[in-house]
Amino acid sequence: MDNKPSFVSDTERQRARTDISADFYAQALEASKEFRKEYRERTDIVKSSDMPMERTADGLIKHIINEGMNTRECCIDIYMQFIPSNGATGTSRHLSEEVAFVIEGTGHDLHYDVSFKLEDEFIWEWETTPKKFEWGPGDYIYIPPYCAHKRVNDDPDNEARVVVINSRLLKPMGFHWFDQLEPAEGFEDVWVPPKD
Repeated sequence: MDNKPSFVSDTERQRARTDISADFYAQALEASKEFRKEYRERTDIVKSSDMPMERTADGLIKHIINEGMNTRECCIDIYMQFIPSNGATGTSRHLSEEVAFVIEGTGHDLHYDVSFKLEDEFIWEWETTPKKFEWGPGDYIYIPPYCAHKRVNDDPDNEARVVVINSRLLKPMGFHWFDQLEPAEGFEDVWVPPKD
């Protein structure tokens, strides 16, 4: 073995230990044990009649899977969006990407793409002219991270239904950035405007 000189100094050795103690590791082991016990009790099946409806600032939705529903799914939230004839969702943005599947209806999405730079803090800039993407039954829609977006039902006679999927994985990493920039028409009473 090489007898290379150590790059570690006496000062670093003195700083390596402290008199402060913790039991974080033991707590993590206990939390994992409790999680596995609790996880076994979670549901594998959610009946359609058990999926709650919610009036949101983005419009009417039916939660298919949500972290508040005590299911074994720990990574994604899924909901069905109901968009009235000639209606639209609100405009929202979130740092997680979104995918959607059109069950019924025809319409279009408006996407305001974002660019950013990092100086002393993040500087976000959204396009002022949206990109328009038309959709219909059976179509897949992709919304990039932090892209401000709105969904519009172009059908004058029929409601559109779209299943939306979002990831929860960024939340525990400190990136739970989610803003409702404007409400859907008729849902102004449940809108909380963003502060920035």
